[in-house]
This record gives sequence, structure tokens and C-alpha cells, in this order.
Amino acid sequence: MEEGDEVDANTSLATLKAFNRCVLHLGRLARDRGASQFIADGLQAFGQLVPFASAWWGEMSTSDASTPQSWMHGRINLPESFAVEWHKVAVSDRFSQETLSQPGEVLRDSGFNDPCEQVNDFARRHDLYHLMCITFELPESGLMFFVCLYRGLHAQAFNASEDELFSAFCDHLLQLWRFQVQDMIRCDTGNGASDFGVARMDGSLLYVGASLCAAIQRELPGWSGSMLPVDVIAHLEKAPCVIRLGRTAMTLSPNAEHVILSLETQSRGAVLAPRERTAAMLFAAGHSYKEIAKILALSPATVRTYLRNCYVQLGVKSKVELGSVLRSSTSPTETARRN
Repeated sequence: MEEGDEVDANTSLATLKAFNRCVLHLGRLARDRGASQFIADGLQAFGQLVPFASAWWGEMSTSDASTPQSWMHGRINLPESFAVEWHKVAVSDRFSQETLSQPGEVLRDSGFNDPCEQVNDFARRHDLYHLMCITFELPESGLMFFVCLYRGLHAQAFNASEDELFSAFCDHLLQLWRFQVQDMIRCDTGNGASDFGVARMDGSLLYVGASLCAAIQRELPGWSGSMLPVDVIAHLEKAPCVIRLGRTAMTLSPNAEHVILSLETQSRGAVLAPRERTAAMLFAAGHSYKEIAKILALSPATVRTYLRNCYVQLGVKSKVELGSVLRSSTSPTETARRN
């Protein structure tokens, strides 16, 4: 082996070991920190392997949308106004359109060279000279998941080796994040999570489905994602409860430091009272009779009565069937009101 080859082999081995440590650390973060800070902490760890100046990630409209829209996002070393500023130029952002149209592929670019000068002005304001981004399809939500890393004007461009590491890392990042979301909403991958959302108590979204986005936007015009509307945030501390969202009812269920949001759906012509539906949602999510009674300030006997009524009205015979019916995506027929 030539001396140069030996150096390259040693470098590759060191990189592989560093990447493995990074992925193992990501697994520990998923177990210990939970979804609230998982992506941010995971990317900070990846930054030790592939340095970057800033980062942006979240869920975005699919590539066939007329105007890209970020519905849930997080950021590192970028201002709070970043998403709002980007939305003003999103329809003209060539790089964004390209990455949305090529899911699973890492795209890199350098320079302030977009055909639209407003996009270049936006990039200059935030020193986004070198870009590396990957987008994934999220069939269960009806949206796209993206991660974008940036370096400034005076830094080196992202290279092919960093491209490969980024792709492999984001595969792990996305899968672990999806597992956390599925655990919280008790929904497997597929098309069953479009009606759901997960929010922190301050109203910032950790996950949101396309159907829930559409319902909020339809009934509360002007909503642009990322933070829940003020009218919804006001009810988070009251969870569990059922609230009206225009013609649609929405259940808010507590989950540790988060609140699970789900559009009210009815199946088989059944109509449940709001308190019955809330008890059923909590039971399907894994809470015991005693836990539900404590949460709703009811007696265990009343909870049993509610659940028995739910089983009869929905025509189900098990907790699994109950959860499936409650998550079904038929049009709402209940004119629910918060109890």
C-alpha cells in the first residue's frame, strides 16, 4: 500500500468511527431528550463532524403545491423571523423548488445566484452562501420533511464526502423522529397521521399533518404555520378537551410536556359526546381508567360508563379497534363543543 493510500484509509476509518459515534449519540438523544429538542440537539452533534454556520428544518408543502409553505420548523443560529421572511420569496426560490422535486437526494449550491434578486437579498441577509439540503416524503402526514445546512460567504463549500455523511445521518434522524411522533400519537406509518399534530405547551409545533393544517388555515385565515393560532394556544393548558374549529371539532390530549391535537372524525354514523370522545381518545392512547378519571376529574365508574357507551356506539370490541375508528379519516358529523 502506498503511503498516500494508507493516509486515505486511516482518514476514512476515522470518519467512519466519528459517524458511528454521532449516530449512537443520536439514539441516546431520542431515548433521553424526547421529541422537543431532539432534532436541534442531533444536528448540533452532527455539526462536530460536518461543521455548519446555521440550519433550518421542518415540514413543508409537497412539491405539487403552487407556493411552498413551511408548516412546522426549527432553526439553529437563525432569527425567529426567518420562516416569515422566506415565505415572502418562497415561490421564486429555485433551490427550494429543486430539492422539493427530488426527495431523498442531497442538493448542494454556492453563491447568491438565484434568478430572483429578492431571493439573493434574503440569502445575503442571513449569510446563506453555501447550502446543502435534503427533503423526504412523509406519506403519513401528507407533507415533506426537510433539513438544510448553511455556511457563510467566507467558508468552504460543502463537498461530496460531507454530502454522503449528511444523507446517511438524515436517514437516521428522520426515522428516530418519526418513531417518537408515532409513539406520542399512537399511530403507525401509513396515511393515518394527516389529521394529527403535536405541540409544546407554548404552541410551537413539533409535528403536523396536512389535513390538520388545511382545517386550521380554512377556519382561521392568515395562519402560516409553526406556532398554533392564539385561539388554539389558549386551550392547551385545559387539555384534555374538545374545541370547535369552525365546522370541525378538534381533540386536545395531554402527553407529558406536549399536547396531541386530532381532528374529530366520526365513523359508522356514531355521535359521541365531547367528554365521552375525550375519555375514548385517552383510553386508546394507553391511559388506565384511574388515570383518565384523574385527568377528567371523574370517578372511575363514570369513565367505565363512558367507555362502554363508546364501544357500543362505535361498534368496536377492543382498544385497538377503538383507536382505529377514532383515527379514521371520514368527514366530521359531530357538532361538538368543549365540555
